[in-house]
Amino acid sequence: MGNVRFMPDSRHIAQLEGVVLTSLKIIQNENGDVLHGLKSVDASFSSFGEAYFSNVLFGKKKGWKKHTRMTLNIIVPVGEIGFVLFDDREASSTKGFFFEIMLSRKNYFRLTIPPGIWMTFYGKGEGENILLNIANIPHDPTESENLPLENDYINYSWE
Repeated sequence: MGNVRFMPDSRHIAQLEGVVLTSLKIIQNENGDVLHGLKSVDASFSSFGEAYFSNVLFGKKKGWKKHTRMTLNIIVPVGEIGFVLFDDREASSTKGFFFEIMLSRKNYFRLTIPPGIWMTFYGKGEGENILLNIANIPHDPTESENLPLENDYINYSWE
């Protein structure tokens, strides 16, 4: 499954319910590589709302954010970005657990995150770090929640 970081405490697991990691193909070409992203026939595709890029600087963190309706399809074609997911969904079999993964061209996956999962991410690569999100709905600021990186709700250690 790639470079999944397992933590020693029992709240970290290999994957959260509904989160999908899809191995993506890189077709090497002497004139420039082709990096696959998402096809409408992929099992994790639901619909198209918008696609956007986000840049995260080395050592900087963004999040915590939870979408209530949006499904994220995240790909990291440039640099290396670490993701931490937290599941607080009442009906989930993985409620209270974390999942961590590094994505890059060397660990080239699409990370599909359903609504209701908290997410934060940070720049691991020393150069430019860019993610692509192919979302199932257009951006709507009323359908997400935000928390500061340090908060009393999500008990996560950045060590």
